[in-house]
Order: sequence, then structure tokens, then C-alpha cells
Amino acid sequence: MISYDQIKQVSADLYEWSLKKIPEDTKLRLAEAYAEESGEGAKKVLNFMIRSAERAEEKDRFLCSDAGVPVYSVKIGSQAVFSGDIKRAFADGFEDLVGRIDPPLLKFVQNPLTNERSYKGKDMPIVSWDVIDGADYIDMTCSPKALGSGRWAALEIFVYPSLEDIEKYIMETVIRAGSQHCPPVMIGVGIGGSFDHAAKMAKQATLRPMGTENPEPILADMEKRLLKAINKTGFGPMGQGGDTTALGIHIDFSAGHGFTPVAVCFNCWINRRTRARIYNSGEIERVE
Repeated sequence: MISYDQIKQVSADLYEWSLKKIPEDTKLRLAEAYAEESGEGAKKVLNFMIRSAERAEEKDRFLCSDAGVPVYSVKIGSQAVFSGDIKRAFADGFEDLVGRIDPPLLKFVQNPLTNERSYKGKDMPIVSWDVIDGADYIDMTCSPKALGSGRWAALEIFVYPSLEDIEKYIMETVIRAGSQHCPPVMIGVGIGGSFDHAAKMAKQATLRPMGTENPEPILADMEKRLLKAINKTGFGPMGQGGDTTALGIHIDFSAGHGFTPVAVCFNCWINRRTRARIYNSGEIERVE
């Protein structure tokens, strides 16, 4: 049985880990970008990023001063069995982490009506829920959202757009963001469905492991074409110029109606995301 205490502990750990260690696939992609980069200034920035990631992990310190807010994508197995309040466990885990984490978290949780900052707030942590048929576990991914990457996400609703229309909008969004989202970034795109579903797909797309092939051939081609175009914009790492504005772009789609939402979101170069599963047996598995 999956307990409240386990969810509380693991959800807090995931947030802490995401602040101090970048994903392994992102480490590899940064190393590849460094090897491929032609700009000397850009190579220096990429090298600084790689060394900073190593240092943060060695010293158990934050990789970025903006810890953002905890955002979770949670998938519940249809065969999973729980004890205790699942939703409350995430809030209590966050509260517990605030009291013990070193270095301490700043008050990044903001009330949008009053601009008051604290460690608590309505719907905090932010959790989206889904179901996995047949699974006997809960699958939890933490991908904190901070100001740099969060500010530049966008969504537009089209009516029967062509692929060219969609790609043009994605490029316009990338150009509007410029280098203000701490590139090289990971880009997620959701096409179709409804307003809320397109945004969710875009977020989920950023969680897809780097280097994986899109199973939809049309989107696989679109990803390759757009990544090449985005990296030709020349913004480069932290806006210093160069060949590496994006580490990757992942796109997903959904059937819908005549209107077609297109959502675009970004993860900064740290690409913060951590994932774990808790099984009915009590086993806890960290998933890279």
C-alpha cells in the first residue's frame, strides 16, 4: 500500500533534487552542444554551465538562485492502493521541505491578487493528475517553474491552421522570448485538443527524454526542422551569440475540433525535472 508519509517524503525530495542536480540526458546534451558549438564566447558559457552543474551536485547547493515554485505531474496507476490523503501529502511535503532544506528557500510563492509573497498559497504546490491503466504505482515528476522560463510561454488558437502556420507561430514565440529564458532551452509544444489540454501537452512534452524520436513522422520532421531554424537565430547560450539557442524541441498533438490551440513553453538550460515511482509493495524507484 502506498502511504501518505511516502508521498509526502518523495514529493519533497523530488523538489529538492531538481534544484541541485540537472537530468543526466541534459548533461549529455550540454556536452554535445559544447562539442558542436562554433562560437568561442558560446563555448565559454556552455563550459561554465557544465562546470556549475558539476559543482552544485558536488557541494549539494542550488544550481540557480530562483528555485521557482514546485510543479508536479502525477500519474496514478489504476491498480494502485493508497492510505491517507494523497493531495494533502504534496502540500505537507512542501511545507516540511521549507523548514529543513539547506540552503533555505526564499518566499517565491506569490498571490497574484495582492503580490504578497510567502511559502503557502492557493493550489500550491501545482499538481496535474492523470491515470495509467493497469499500473500498481504512482508516478511523480517534479518540474519547478521559475520566472525566466515561465514568463515566455504562450498559446494561440487558430482555425484550421496549416503546418506552416503552426511553425511560424512557434518561431514567433521563440523570437519574442529572445534570450530572456536562460538558453539553451528545452521547448515543448502542444497542438490541438482544447485550450487547457494543449498547454498540458506542451508542458508534458518538455519532460520527454532528450534524444528520443517522436513516434509521429510529421512531428518528428517538424522537430528537426524547427530545432535547426531556432539555432540559426543566433541568440546562443545566455544571449551571448552562437549556435545553441535550444537543446531540443518536443511536440505532441491531440485530436480536436475546428479550432486548434497551439501552446509553446520553455525549460531553461538546467531543464529541471526529477521523477520517482512508489509501488503498492512500498518500493520507491527513482526514474532518470
